[in-house]
Amino acid sequence: MIITLKNGTKKFDAPVTILDIAKSISEGLARAALAGKIDGKPTELNTIVDKDCKVEIITFADEEGKSIYRHTASHVLAQAVLNIYPTATLAIGPSISTGFYYDIDFKTPVTVEDLEKIEQQMAKIIKADYPIERFVLPRKEALNLMKKNEYKKELINELPADAEISFYKQGEFVDMCTGPHLTSTGKIKCFKLISVTGAYWRGNENNKMLTRIYGTAFDKKSELEEYLKELEEAKLRDHNKLGRELNIFMTDENIGQGLPLLKPKGARILQILQRFVEDEEERRGYLLTKTPSMAKSNLYKTSGHWDHYRDKMFLIGDEDSEDVMALRPMTCPFQFTIYNDELHSYKDLPVRYAETATLFRKEASGEMHGLIRVRQFTLSDGHIVCTPDQLEEEFAGCVDLLYYLLDCLGIRDDVSFRFSKWDPKNKEKYIDNPEAWEKAQTLMRNILDDLKIEYVEAEGEAAFYGPKLDVQARNVHGKEDTLFTIQIDFSLAERFNMVYIDENGDKKHPFIIHRSSIGCYERTLAMLIEKYAGALPVWMSAEQVRVLSLTERTENNVKEIVSELRKSGVRATADVRNEKIGYKIREAQLEKIPYMLIIGDKEVEENVVAVRARGEGDIGKMSIKDFIKRVKDEIEAKK
Repeated sequence: MIITLKNGTKKFDAPVTILDIAKSISEGLARAALAGKIDGKPTELNTIVDKDCKVEIITFADEEGKSIYRHTASHVLAQAVLNIYPTATLAIGPSISTGFYYDIDFKTPVTVEDLEKIEQQMAKIIKADYPIERFVLPRKEALNLMKKNEYKKELINELPADAEISFYKQGEFVDMCTGPHLTSTGKIKCFKLISVTGAYWRGNENNKMLTRIYGTAFDKKSELEEYLKELEEAKLRDHNKLGRELNIFMTDENIGQGLPLLKPKGARILQILQRFVEDEEERRGYLLTKTPSMAKSNLYKTSGHWDHYRDKMFLIGDEDSEDVMALRPMTCPFQFTIYNDELHSYKDLPVRYAETATLFRKEASGEMHGLIRVRQFTLSDGHIVCTPDQLEEEFAGCVDLLYYLLDCLGIRDDVSFRFSKWDPKNKEKYIDNPEAWEKAQTLMRNILDDLKIEYVEAEGEAAFYGPKLDVQARNVHGKEDTLFTIQIDFSLAERFNMVYIDENGDKKHPFIIHRSSIGCYERTLAMLIEKYAGALPVWMSAEQVRVLSLTERTENNVKEIVSELRKSGVRATADVRNEKIGYKIREAQLEKIPYMLIIGDKEVEENVVAVRARGEGDIGKMSIKDFIKRVKDEIEAKK
């Protein structure tokens, strides 16, 4: 056989395993090997190779290696759970980017205090070094093997008729799984169970709530320790915790899930960001609109949202009534209605609409999380109506705006780009026009390539009316969400009969670009809180300067300085409480105020302010004029 490897080829006279091939390269590679690939398909190390093919050796350094390693750890977790809780029923247990989890239906409640004894049982299973063996069963036998597990039976029944149904066995434990896995449980070196949460079966709030146990695993103890250290840091940065501690937002059970209350500090930050974005959009030729928060169902039926998005919409009134209204999940049909109020020539295009819109989406209760996933949110929404010839330039303009805002927010290096395409098998989710989809997706791919944007492709993530470029970011816990989007729409102009008169006097349907410049303000704020651990840059801080009185004698001087700062456009407050200055400073530090000015008798006498900068401490005395210039320069530069 001729085996094609990463750096050449090797000949073998008889069938060999993936592990044998690794050994033939080097003993070190064989020790590090976790699995392999045969012609691009991942498989176990003990898989026999008996013909010419391309073989790759997978180690923990590869993302696929980490996934296989951690998926095996999830099976060890499941086996340990059943050893301790034999009445529990297993659901699913995949690997994820940061580790693994298993969703389990427990008959008795399990809490984080129980993780230690589960870990101890996992350690015994790893020490036993059970061989992990794969086998395949026909559908009838597979259902019989899983007859006591309603979750596995549901998964089996959904598989295509010709699907291969595979299982993995380690000791007495058997689980249905596509694999691949490590060759034995003893290959796992370091692991840790992290948390216990609730999770609906298949993410559907209408299904049963299961218990999800999260864990992680590494092949080196030092890497595990480093990850756990980062995890502790992440907990401190979690916006859901930090945002409440800093009085940025709160929630109340009487108001409801996914409906955060922005407190004065949080509301001010959003106002700062909104003014900044709206001013920048105006400079780039956008026309401001303000449209209603609800509309009759007819509008959504025209746009297609009624057919493709109704489950995510809040309805007002009887759904079967002609008078039923719905809270808007987006602004596009409203801005299209504005466009249609006038007749447009090709010379009028492009028309760029922008709106800071309050939107409503019926997210599942299990998906709610702080400011990241909510039911009412504020979107920097916008739509560009243009000719085909203008499409690429306008798309590039949207990308340029995104880059500018990402740079000002300081998060450009923290995001990635995803080219989101339709799923041709999902007829209910998408407009069923394969030819139009392929044309639009080819068009977008060419534009992205021309702009030299590095992206990954994701099938099934497009909007129902067209493909999109998603700007993706991860929160401190590693979960990925979409921050901003730019979408090409090939359908709604025709649905709304939107036209322009071309140079020949003919009516033509325009192209439409849907875009959000800073995305959902609440979600972006959540990321900024986590990015800066609450210490937001000066230009976007709700309170930029706090002026502290050293004694009661300087109280009036403090108030005068605050007044001067405010007149200069600097957001400042006074702290003239009868408290020790050390206490006042510590409190301002905990609130992450960028600057403190300390005013005592000596400062009054010298007509200066003593300045403390966040992260720097005491930086000396200066005139109020010089201090104002320093702060305003920093604000202007968007540092």
